[in-house]
Formats: sequence, structure tokens, C-alpha cells
Amino acid sequence: MAENLSALGVHIAAKLGPAVTGHFVAFGELTIHAEAAEINTVLTFLRDDPECRFVCFIDICGADYPAREKRFDVVYHLLSPYKNHRIRVKIQADEDTQVPSAIPTFPAANWYERETFDLYGVLFSDHPDLRRILLSEDWVGHPLRKDYEMPLEYHGIRGR
Repeated sequence: MAENLSALGVHIAAKLGPAVTGHFVAFGELTIHAEAAEINTVLTFLRDDPECRFVCFIDICGADYPAREKRFDVVYHLLSPYKNHRIRVKIQADEDTQVPSAIPTFPAANWYERETFDLYGVLFSDHPDLRRILLSEDWVGHPLRKDYEMPLEYHGIRGR
């Protein structure tokens, strides 16, 4: 299975050229590293290419590495029920640069992008309604950032 996934990674990298910056197989899943600006090109290829057929959008999640210049990983998970494969696509983003919204390619990305914005502060360009989805509109900060400090009033402690 790992050999098949590795061959698929080579196929994807060859077809997408500089949009893909690397790939590897770990834990029975293929991971593709891609350029953030090319995320829709990559996702469209993964969905439409006959060797891939990753037609099921599973989710988007994030990870925070504050010591890096591009501190966030934005991670897309897709499933190919036709090929019985899963794939993970990782891009990097900073606090200020907007990541293109994946909604044109996978409309199901809508609420996952809102959740990633809400919890990490990742900005998605051309998102039709980028606002908080889990936390109240008056919430300060993004609680899954590693440098986040929850204000005392959220602990039930009022300042004097």
C-alpha cells in the first residue's frame, strides 16, 4: 500500500510541478506539501484527476508553530472512495497573508474555514462569510494559538 501511495505522490508532484513542494507517506496516508497560493489548483487536480479522484472533502484543521515565520499549517483531508485512499494536503500561512478559500473547489470547506479562522486566526481570501463560528463575536483572540492567554473575565474572575 505504501508503494502505491508513494507512486501516487510522485504522480501528483510531476503533474502539479512547483505547486507541490514535497510529499511523503506516513501512517498509511499520503501527505502533500503545497504552496498556499496554489491550494485550489492542487485540490482541483486531486478531485478531478482519474488517478486520484479525491472527491470527498473531510475537513480542514490547523496547527500553530509560533517560532516559524509562517507559523500556521493549514491541513486539508480528502478521501477517494473510488481508490480507497486518504490524502492530507499541508500549506503554510502567516498571521497576515490570506489563504485562498477552498470553497470554489469544495463548497463543504465553508464552515471548516470559519472554524480555522475562529480558533487560529488564519485568514481566507474570498470567503463569503468569514466570521466566528464557535466563539462569541466579542471573544478576544484565537484560543488554539500557542501564545494565547485567556482573559481573566472568561475564567469567571472579574478585574477590580
